[in-house]
Amino acid sequence: MSAAKKSGPLSGLQVVEMAGLGPGPMAGQLLADLGAEVIVVDRRTGERIDKDVNRRGKKSIALNMKSEGALDVFFSLIEKADILIEGFRPGVMERLGLGPDVCLAKNPKLIFGRMTGWGQEGPLSQTAGHDLNYLAMTGLLHTIGEEGRPPVPPLNIAADYGGGSMFLLLGVLSALFERSQSGKGQVIDAAMVDGVPAMVGLIYSMMGRGLWQDKPQSNLLDGGAPFYRCYETADGRHLSVGSLEPQFFAQLLQGLALPADYSKIQMNMAQWPKLEEAIGGAIKAKSLDHWVGVFAGTDACVAPVLSIEESHAAALNTERGNRIILNGITQAAPAPRFSRSKPQTPQPAGRTGDHTAQILQELGFNENDITAMQNSKVLA
Repeated sequence: MSAAKKSGPLSGLQVVEMAGLGPGPMAGQLLADLGAEVIVVDRRTGERIDKDVNRRGKKSIALNMKSEGALDVFFSLIEKADILIEGFRPGVMERLGLGPDVCLAKNPKLIFGRMTGWGQEGPLSQTAGHDLNYLAMTGLLHTIGEEGRPPVPPLNIAADYGGGSMFLLLGVLSALFERSQSGKGQVIDAAMVDGVPAMVGLIYSMMGRGLWQDKPQSNLLDGGAPFYRCYETADGRHLSVGSLEPQFFAQLLQGLALPADYSKIQMNMAQWPKLEEAIGGAIKAKSLDHWVGVFAGTDACVAPVLSIEESHAAALNTERGNRIILNGITQAAPAPRFSRSKPQTPQPAGRTGDHTAQILQELGFNENDITAMQNSKVLA
């Protein structure tokens, strides 16, 4: 919609995002990071969003969606859009008069992306929930934590963003490719309870082969294996150990000055308590910095557990330049990296509604029209 396109592989892509929380805004941010023009439809003007990382690189228009005039503006946006993203409970967009049938009638090429936890249909579709609840119902939360203790919430990454944002993005970009062949838009039902299981093919495979027990801290990748877990060091810090392959495990043993013949019992689960005691005891005897030095340049698959603040200053991240600072907040730079169509550094957000007049002008409304909208409460 804007004459000045951003740089990046998605430059020229037009996205409308309904203001919300969590996975929808994250998906919109990633599209904006890669060059898409993302316009967020907000409910009111003037709210500070300058510290909201998920709002970077986007524009904001504030509309009173209960007014008929606002619907006209919204449909003007939709007529020019490639993608719409919304994360309301099923039925909300329909009650607003903005459902898929209406929007696709206005723009048959529109990709209508719908993000929910439970899905558009099903017994829980109208029930509130959060990442932790969705993850709980997939069976994956059960696997995280110590045996005999309650599962540990893995932040809101796995369901909201892994099973949510990423599958919403996969859906809308796949539909965009399909549209290049069919010329038609479609509706994407991205549900976290669908996306999370789609990431767990390896675990399902291991269960099917009898190599995974359906209980926590009992398997190769859930902290049960003594060579794939974290250990405390002498200074109360923690060291991550991921020495799965035999050749890497051999280097771990060498670095810890443990007997080389422990390699013979690496995959013997009955011997895992013995290995855990030996590995844990060795690591506990020295500081984190000591072990970082010992394993530097090796393939033992060992790394220090850093805090978020520490990670910002780590050489790995500073040398790759994968952090940027916007409005005083350190955050991730756009990812992934492209050899030709490199995206620009995102601009931080300001306040909701900051771009209302600009967007309306680009849609063809003049100053008198905008003033009339303000007076009639079309603009929020």
